Amino acid sequence: MRRLKLQVQVTVDGYMAGPNGEMDWMMLPWTGDINAYINALEESVDRILLGRKLAEGFIPAWASRPESEDEKTIDWMNNTPKVVISNSLTESPWENATVVGGDLAETINQLKAQPGGDMIVYGGGSLVASLIANKLIDELHLFVNPTASGAGMPVFADRTELRLVAARSFECGITALHYEAKR
Repeated sequence: MRRLKLQVQVTVDGYMAGPNGEMDWMMLPWTGDINAYINALEESVDRILLGRKLAEGFIPAWASRPESEDEKTIDWMNNTPKVVISNSLTESPWENATVVGGDLAETINQLKAQPGGDMIVYGGGSLVASLIANKLIDELHLFVNPTASGAGMPVFADRTELRLVAARSFECGITALHYEAKR
């Protein structure tokens, strides 16, 4: 069965965005060691899950082939099929993306039951909160930036039991915390 991985950047106090959606606290540019770590994380992934709001910026941004990214990453982001989780869209306005809605747990469990590699979700506050609340994420990869925001959009809305798999710090100042959900 496929696994669902979460990869998200967070502040040390657990926020994935500021009170108004700000993400200016992220440590950039990334160093080669973190890029290699992320490439290894994505090796088993053959599907990207996104919430509608994130998809609206994410998909066009990668389609524009940003100069700050290497060609291999750009190609991977553009060529990997995407599933946009939305109850407001009925069809995808983007290439290589399908839209699914309805009961979230049923949708995710159907996707997990399909043949293929792992799936990854990169964020989207409401989607991540719902996935965590419904215990649908198998692995959490939190990229902790050395900044505290004091308020914002939390990764966790409620108590969540996790098991630490690994922790690793990178030259750019970010620390990756790899957790599995306790079930």
